[in-house]
Amino acid sequence: MTESSGTPGIDSTVPPSGTGCVECLQADGWWFHLRRCAQCGHIGCCDSSPAQHASAHASETGHQIVRSFEPGEDWFWHYGESQYYDGPTLAPPLSRPESQPVPGGNVPTNWQSQLHR
Repeated sequence: MTESSGTPGIDSTVPPSGTGCVECLQADGWWFHLRRCAQCGHIGCCDSSPAQHASAHASETGHQIVRSFEPGEDWFWHYGESQYYDGPTLAPPLSRPESQPVPGGNVPTNWQSQLHR
């Protein structure tokens, strides 16, 4: 594992896996907001999304640090410590395209009622 940023759990050279939640896209699902794994670049959906793929990825892989993949947001979250985290600039792109709608994917008409709060 390369820790090019000097921070354990973060590889600033790895690009994101795409512009949407990997698992939601494979399952024709949908997401509310996106999170980027700071170690491997996996894009997953946030914990407000029905499937919560970003935190599932962290649990399955041990990759504990994510960065928001939303335009204008640059915060990191450490799942293991349940707190915000300081991190370096990651490889571009730093967010989903601004033209991509929120929520994204195959969004149902009753999407608001399916969010986790």
